[in-house]
Amino acid sequence: MSLDEAEQGLKVVDAFDLDDELRSLLKPGAMVPDAEGRRHRLPRYFYEIPSHEVALATRLTPHFGLNEFILSDLKEAQRLLQFPRYVPCAVRVLAFYLEQFRAAAGGSVHIAVNGGYRSPCHKLSQNASTHMWGTAADVYRIGSTILKTKEAIEKFNEIAEDVSDEVHVLPYGHVTAKEADDHVHLDLGYITLIPREISEDRMEQPQETKPRFAFEERRRKERRTPAVAAENE
Repeated sequence: MSLDEAEQGLKVVDAFDLDDELRSLLKPGAMVPDAEGRRHRLPRYFYEIPSHEVALATRLTPHFGLNEFILSDLKEAQRLLQFPRYVPCAVRVLAFYLEQFRAAAGGSVHIAVNGGYRSPCHKLSQNASTHMWGTAADVYRIGSTILKTKEAIEKFNEIAEDVSDEVHVLPYGHVTAKEADDHVHLDLGYITLIPREISEDRMEQPQETKPRFAFEERRRKERRTPAVAAENE
């Protein structure tokens, strides 16, 4: 896929249509317990990212590019570090909230390596981490401030919580996994985005195989059409 094609929109895929290895790593539809024993269903619909260049060129919001949410090191499964790569569709919702957080914080927001999407097979994936839904981000720097002090983390935690009641943060600390002492953790919970073209009464089986879904291109065209028509009147 060329960068020109990337401008037309990301392809949305049903993970059940992917090959056996990818399905085993992404675990679409699997139920995963959280630390309290509550179970949550993993996402099934993903954006397919064909290349590093496309990831860099794709903007989810004015200040957040897709590449920022897939920065991983060797803690991720090797196959999932190869292109095409996959990220849950709900990452767009996360980017929207981060854009609001950036405005409230008054500075650029930098997501850590391994701080965006993590697959269920990522070595840091424990229990039902919201990183597996693409709805959590670990921020290590805001503007010129490195988030390593109690004062800085508590300050930006408060700003994040003021953005929306939907935003959850971790308190400062390093004793348990429910604390953070070198980043601000923001998450939106277990959001699963189901494309509008899906019929949910057929969710148990793949609904399309060839061609795979390519919804975003059509949506962008539909959004542009009224404006173009108005200009031509």
